[in-house]
Amino acid sequence: MVAKSVSEVSFSLALLLSIQLATAMAPIAKPNCSDHCGDIEIPYPFGMGKKDCYLNEWFEIECNRSVNPPRAFLSRINMELLDINLGASATVRSPIMSSNCSGWEGDEPICLTGSPFYISNTNSFFAVGCNTKALMMDDQLHRAGCDSFCHGQRDIDSRELLPQLVTTDPIGKDCNGSRCCKITVPSTTQIFNPIFKTIDENQSKDGCKMAFLAVEGAILLASVLPTGYPDVQFPMVLDWTINSTVREAVIERETAECPILHANASEFFCYCNTGYEGNPYLGCTDIDECKIPDYDPCPSLTKCVNTQGSNKCVPDLKWIIIIAAGGVIGVLGVLAILGSWRLNKLRNMQLKKKFFKRNGGLLLQQQLTSGDGSVQKTKIFSAKELEKATDCFSEDTILGEGGQGTVYKGMLTDGRIVAIKKSKVVDEKNVQEFINELIILSQINHRNVVKLLGCCLETEVPLLVYEFIPNGSLFQYLHNQNEEASLPWDMRLRIAAQVAGALAYLHSATSVPIYHRDIKSRNILLDEKNRAKVSDFGISRSITIDQTHLTTRVQGTFGYLDPEHFQTGQFTDKSDVYSFGVVLVELLSCQEPIYKSDSQEILSLSTHFIMLMEENRLFDLVDARILEHSPENEIVEVANLARRCLHVNGKKRPTMKEVAMELERIQSSRSKLNIQPNNGEIEDALSDNVSTTESCETEETLSMDVESLTVNRTW
Repeated sequence: MVAKSVSEVSFSLALLLSIQLATAMAPIAKPNCSDHCGDIEIPYPFGMGKKDCYLNEWFEIECNRSVNPPRAFLSRINMELLDINLGASATVRSPIMSSNCSGWEGDEPICLTGSPFYISNTNSFFAVGCNTKALMMDDQLHRAGCDSFCHGQRDIDSRELLPQLVTTDPIGKDCNGSRCCKITVPSTTQIFNPIFKTIDENQSKDGCKMAFLAVEGAILLASVLPTGYPDVQFPMVLDWTINSTVREAVIERETAECPILHANASEFFCYCNTGYEGNPYLGCTDIDECKIPDYDPCPSLTKCVNTQGSNKCVPDLKWIIIIAAGGVIGVLGVLAILGSWRLNKLRNMQLKKKFFKRNGGLLLQQQLTSGDGSVQKTKIFSAKELEKATDCFSEDTILGEGGQGTVYKGMLTDGRIVAIKKSKVVDEKNVQEFINELIILSQINHRNVVKLLGCCLETEVPLLVYEFIPNGSLFQYLHNQNEEASLPWDMRLRIAAQVAGALAYLHSATSVPIYHRDIKSRNILLDEKNRAKVSDFGISRSITIDQTHLTTRVQGTFGYLDPEHFQTGQFTDKSDVYSFGVVLVELLSCQEPIYKSDSQEILSLSTHFIMLMEENRLFDLVDARILEHSPENEIVEVANLARRCLHVNGKKRPTMKEVAMELERIQSSRSKLNIQPNNGEIEDALSDNVSTTESCETEETLSMDVESLTVNRTW
């Protein structure tokens, strides 16, 4: 076991040494001595020719150059040499011993007694034959061998079997006792002269028997012997040692170590210490680790300096200079970045101040500090607040986009959900008017008007912040084909009353009349309780102020546009009334302001409605989903009111206050007739209208002379 471990160590060291030799091309033979026989390297202490080229006669090599390729032999023991390893091993051709093999002349046995060579325990002992007991050694102290049987066969054909053993990997892996067997060679063996015996005396004793030693790497030569046998070459390994005299000379150089190879304390092998390379028996040389390709023993920022048997890592001046220069550049870069950041911050601050001033921020601040408590309701948001609320105006927060701008959904730091309008254009000529309207509209506190919470003026275009209404627009509910999503009549009536009350409030209950100019079902939103909210996201567009009222320069929406306004270019409170009349017809019919008839004819809802009213065919237009559960008289009354709102002559239209009162009257009459509202929603609507009416009655109550219009239902 000791010899086997040492042999394995020697093999590893030999492998390392062979890599070192290949890298550095260190000399392996003495000067002026041949170091090759064909492809075989001949390192000292082995040698050829002059006696000075080898250690002693045991290490003399004869090179037969008369054949191609040349063949090397260990002269003293007469064995063909296949390879020499400075790790104390040599590979030779194994003799094949035979008995009763016709046409095969067995090789001579091995006797290494007195030599520095030993049969390595890396070899295996192989035996081939039938009814054969092959003993590698047979004495009183040591007995080693194996048995080979042939079931149903008297003899083997060695011509066939030997090539089969060679071609298996590893050699003889199937030698498990059937036709061949094998064992591991004992340590420190110097004699190989196998003995063949018969296992069963009752069986044939005359069969062919063979034995040989081998390691992995056997070669089947192409030639065939004259006897008809294949020229088989089984390699075996010999360990070799040096004496103590050579060891002392090697150790004296202090570049190599020479441990004991076997149990015999007078036999050694040598190898170069770590950091050295070459042939330890000639003298190891220092390895310059710093010059080994693809090998960098030092960490970054240092360089390799070779020392005897090792190396050291020292700071690299080049990198010191680079780091120092990089540090200076880095500091300058950081300062430049900080300076640039500071400059950009100052520029952004200046730009925000510029926008704030251009958008009327100074004027608004002046109004806020004027002492009017109601004005304090207007909040000026910072750009940072709204960027945080909308995740920097992420596309995921967009509620809608239009020709005038984009509406984003956001959440303020106090948790409120808001809608933020970002306009696409700005008119610097009307800043005064914009601020005036902003202040007035921010004071509106009507439950059916979307609340303007504040604005941001330090952006390129003003940002307006409104309360968020979650349930979408009336347009979606009216024109959705889903039967379950349709609005019942009582809810439609309540929504109409709420919108009318909100418009009446804007027209007559504020300090300055406010005309919406874009009343349509898309601008009527429904909150979580389905209460109507009049919305206006057009505040940030350019505005004008006349002596009596405030309007926005909105062209309106086709289908809702007052024809009188379209013809004269003048907008009055009756223009909002006309648009509301279109919304009433939408509530009655669930048709869009411009729609296609069954015959694919494009029709104006308001024009078609007036025509049907004149022909007493109102119910041809009314939504079939509300006819079954709605009083006809209420539908007729609402239709009459819508007809009045759509009068071509604006002066003959009712005011929004009159419209609100009429719708409240219709709702009140339902209670008197004991018509039960759906889901209790009408009760909420009545309370909404009461509050609306109360707010509207800040002016003198107008008398109503409601023209009694009746329409006969046609079938």
